[in-house]
Amino acid sequence: MGGSPECSCYTGPTSFASFGDIPGNLCSPTDDWPRPFRNLNHDAAWDHLAAASNLHSVKFDPTGRWRADALNFQPCAETPSQDRYAIQQIHIQGRVWTLSAVFDGHLGSHTVEHVAHHMPIIVREHLELITRKHGDRVVPPPLIADMFSMAIRAFDDAIANDVLELFPDGLSSLSRLSDLQIQEVLDDQLSGGQNYTKARLCMYGTTALVALVDPDHQNLWLANLGDCQGLMVSETDQKSWNVEVLTQFHNGENPLEVQRVMNEHPGEPECIVDSRLGDTPFKQPPEFTRRILYNLYPGQHDTSPWEEFLMRNHTPPYISSTPEVTHYPLDPSPRAPRKYLILCSDGFTDICGTNQRAIVDQWARAAARSNSRELDEKSLALRLLWQALGNDPKSVSRVLTLNMDSPWLDDVSIVVQCL
Repeated sequence: MGGSPECSCYTGPTSFASFGDIPGNLCSPTDDWPRPFRNLNHDAAWDHLAAASNLHSVKFDPTGRWRADALNFQPCAETPSQDRYAIQQIHIQGRVWTLSAVFDGHLGSHTVEHVAHHMPIIVREHLELITRKHGDRVVPPPLIADMFSMAIRAFDDAIANDVLELFPDGLSSLSRLSDLQIQEVLDDQLSGGQNYTKARLCMYGTTALVALVDPDHQNLWLANLGDCQGLMVSETDQKSWNVEVLTQFHNGENPLEVQRVMNEHPGEPECIVDSRLGDTPFKQPPEFTRRILYNLYPGQHDTSPWEEFLMRNHTPPYISSTPEVTHYPLDPSPRAPRKYLILCSDGFTDICGTNQRAIVDQWARAAARSNSRELDEKSLALRLLWQALGNDPKSVSRVLTLNMDSPWLDDVSIVVQCL
């Protein structure tokens, strides 16, 4: 069982958790409560949380002032996380940009894995083009924002276009081909599987929240698609902390997003509301799904859930691949107040609930009291997750070792970047 207290790696007395003890909204009151868990001591809880969180840290300068810590956490061993993160330095004409990102996969991990790997490459290629055009001149921040948006849209367009290019004349040629002919094009797994892999990417999706910082550390750009969240945590003159939300949710919880989609699809009250990369059936006409994707796994899938949507698919796209890009000026001077950029998937906002600002404030205050050695030894992202899970060994133990077969927490990805 995921997180089973019988697991030999968890040693400690058995306790019992009630429904209200588990943060987030994934559990149900009908899940046979109370449930047992192992009550770990502080060091064991911290070590097991670290081991389960796929930690990664990168220092962007020799002093460690500018760094990023990341994690990806899903305590249910039977359900691999569909979240991903990326932290990279991008070298352009002898200067170093930094990119950090979180991605929340949808329906499976194939597309999110592809996006997490290739997004930094696509951004680097577009950065190289625009900086080459400007020569020795600094590229104005609005042009970087436009470039950022264009790179992400082009990347998403390529997912579907790579499949359509397998067929002469694209969609218009499909009516002249039999299902067997389409299957012969797609089923090339015995010869490397390139066509199959391209088509499979269209069946899944991912949100994207990508941050870009310039070499002079004077500008931050944040590109957002979906319901991940970006927070700027800034030290004030009074040694307190300000928590600013930099992004909007692109889903049905945002009235402005709902109105935008309704305006784009008048007369379609059931139109889809969301923003993601991939998820091609929501962006292409129905024949793309019926003729191409159905033939990727012929006879193996119940298509009725897809048909419920395809019958309403009149004016695609219903999911946007145009990101919201925010520009945020930075102060690189040594005496500038400390700032932390937090990128997180919706799993983090879920476990925080209405206490998110208080959780982040308490985490920032604790980080400010830490010396440089403590900051080097303990990931800022892991500290934030610990705080969100309750900031005590028993609360963390509940989440780590709960005896339950299905996931009790949504996937959680966090990147904390020191600015």
